[in-house]
Amino acid sequence: MMSSLRSDHTTRIYPEPADSFDRFDIIPDSILLLIFNNIGDVKTLGRCSVVSKRFQNLIPQVENVVVRVDCVISDDDSSSAGAGVAIKSRGPSSSLFRLVLGGIVKPILAIGQFLGPKRSSSSSSSLALTVGNAGDSGELSASRVNHHSPTQVLQNFNEIRFLKIELPSGELGIEDDVLLKWRADFGSTLDNCVMLGASSVIRPQSVASFEVNNSCRNRIDDNGSMPESFYTNGGLKLRVVWTISSLIAASARHYLLQPIIAEHKTLDSLVLMDGDRQGVLCMNKEQLEELRVKPLSASSASKRTLVPALNMKLWYAPYLELNDGTVLKGATLVAIRPSEQSGRKEVSDGSWVSSAFEEPYGTAARMLAKRRTYCLEMNSF
Repeated sequence: MMSSLRSDHTTRIYPEPADSFDRFDIIPDSILLLIFNNIGDVKTLGRCSVVSKRFQNLIPQVENVVVRVDCVISDDDSSSAGAGVAIKSRGPSSSLFRLVLGGIVKPILAIGQFLGPKRSSSSSSSLALTVGNAGDSGELSASRVNHHSPTQVLQNFNEIRFLKIELPSGELGIEDDVLLKWRADFGSTLDNCVMLGASSVIRPQSVASFEVNNSCRNRIDDNGSMPESFYTNGGLKLRVVWTISSLIAASARHYLLQPIIAEHKTLDSLVLMDGDRQGVLCMNKEQLEELRVKPLSASSASKRTLVPALNMKLWYAPYLELNDGTVLKGATLVAIRPSEQSGRKEVSDGSWVSSAFEEPYGTAARMLAKRRTYCLEMNSF
């Protein structure tokens, strides 16, 4: 009797299904595609594609795709079969999901080294970016790194509308307490760019630091104009270097995107940014179509888009306190447009400048844009 009860109990807990079937079969393709579009990440989609043949057929129809670059490797290491260097990364071991984006960092290494701290000799060589790994171990031998262009990584996706590529970090090396952010919009060439910088950022983490900030503010005589010392102590020169560096970084990213844009004609939006949120390059549907119709002009010196002659507006504040108590010292905002657009009607509310950054830096941009405006010009480079 006890044996019989135990057998029945087991049967109730682990019943054999009358008709074994894949429960995903009852989910419509439209719902699965909605799920995949919310996932977005190419490596996760790669895992999904090996679940079933149905998933494998649906993945190429995904419209919202995110490519995250895991790490930066030197070209020397990746090309040396005997180097024995292990590269930490994450993701499935599929050649489709390994990515090397060469030429992003090369054009701006010199300026990056000028702006930031000294780097080791191993990182001063030319660099490339890679996505993916070789399995559960989480390590990929440098001798087995596969170099693929972004076009090859995305070639299995046929209907991409919204594409975001995220680099591991910003190209411009700067000190920890220095603020440097930029956003650029491109068509076949630069449409506009906004740069926000500060020589130092002070965050009020204690009453003492807040008092120091107030003391600093009281010592500054700010009448809305640049102080004379700003011209003599290298302050203006540094802001020009920040601006040129941001433009070179943006134009290098834009150059990299050409084959992707040419291959994926369904694109409505493309964003190329970095994990540090230092720089963001954006292209909308009209700008993407413009690039397909009108080829870009490349710089003869390096692999980047030629930057046209520019008109720039600069705003400066020696001390800028935000609503959350954060203080930007030497805060600078630069709004950049090609000179050929100078005759066009400006956006009256300046929304393209104030909306360029996430908070609290959007507020900082709006505060700076209310101050005295300085105009500059820059030749094509």
